[in-house]
Amino acid sequence: MDAEDKDDDRYRAPALDKGLDILELLADQKEGLTRAEITRLLGRNASEMYRMLERLVARQYVVRSAAGDRYSLSLKLYALAHRHPPMNRLISEALPLMQRFADAAEQSCHLVVYDRGNLLVIAQVDGPGTWGMSVRLGSRVGLIDTGSGRVMLAFQSVEQRRQMFAEHTRVKGEVTIDSDALEDACEQIRATGFSRKDSQQTFGVTDLTFPLLGPAGQAIAVLTCPYLRRIDEYVAPSVETVTELLRDTVQALSMHRAPDM
Repeated sequence: MDAEDKDDDRYRAPALDKGLDILELLADQKEGLTRAEITRLLGRNASEMYRMLERLVARQYVVRSAAGDRYSLSLKLYALAHRHPPMNRLISEALPLMQRFADAAEQSCHLVVYDRGNLLVIAQVDGPGTWGMSVRLGSRVGLIDTGSGRVMLAFQSVEQRRQMFAEHTRVKGEVTIDSDALEDACEQIRATGFSRKDSQQTFGVTDLTFPLLGPAGQAIAVLTCPYLRRIDEYVAPSVETVTELLRDTVQALSMHRAPDM
């Protein structure tokens, strides 16, 4: 046994290891796992897994399904990550690409993340023209009735969406929508990979929104362009062209993104 192995043994914390094993296992599961599945996959004792899961649920790192038989990650680690320097890395990587998009598309764009029941604008770039549509940096955006919110919801697990709904608080002017209609909208977004819809906040705006996906396929952020169509003699990029430019921007950002974001 070398010195490094001896140090590993000296500083072992078995309970912590069990908890981290559970979190890492659940991170790869879109629909969660039962306690029996977790016990089998980790090769652990059923009683110790029960105690550890109960503590993780109590500390809100893990949530149970409505039936109580499946466990999945909550959004707590996700929220903690937003307070960590990698979020600054995401912003610094995104801004040059967003600026390139804005110049080419002649439109503004903004990047949002989930934060305590709604969305938070963490980066925003204006288009190059003399007028345009923009969302203020630091603004809180509705989760239910915006393109950004629906794309964020669409690319989450069932349990993550349920938790988002539980944490959700309406922002000023937020439009109420039937839960079945919202689920249908999310299903369509998942099928197409993005959202293109008329804004429910401002006439004449078409919201174009793409998700920035994490390793397990969940949206860790979304990029939105509130597209404005010119009606004068100036020929600006079409909504179809701008949609492709936004898709390319998200793909480029995914390649630049820090691996642990």
